[in-house]
Amino acid sequence: MPEAILLKDVDGVGSRGAVVDVSKGYLRNFLIPRKLAAPATKGAVEAARKKVEAEEKAARDLVSRAEEHAEQLNRTVLTISQQAGEDGRLFGSVTTQDIADAIKDARSITIDKRHVHLDEPIKSVGTYMVVVEVANGVTATIKTMVNAA
Repeated sequence: MPEAILLKDVDGVGSRGAVVDVSKGYLRNFLIPRKLAAPATKGAVEAARKKVEAEEKAARDLVSRAEEHAEQLNRTVLTISQQAGEDGRLFGSVTTQDIADAIKDARSITIDKRHVHLDEPIKSVGTYMVVVEVANGVTATIKTMVNAA
């Protein structure tokens, strides 16, 4: 049976980057035309191994950089000024986008507003602890002070 390097995950066969034994017909008629696999030559196997190692290294670097950002954000105190009435209620609210913009201004760290976790928008003056997901599984808690402008 010929060996093939999977270029994408294939159900029932293996995951991306794996070298698998498949029948000639399956390789020639299904996997190669759909760009799911390539024939496993010495050079191709070595190239696939290097590519997998590079992707793993990039993922480790991303996680370590995210942990550094989270550590920096844990020490951050954001101050957001909004117009408020005399009773301390805001005219409008502080949303996840406002918090993401404040993080960008304060620390030059870009956070997607969907990764800022608020139960509901902040509608009154005060101090709040906001959880931010920096990367998959890496979170930071930012002290956010909302003041009347």
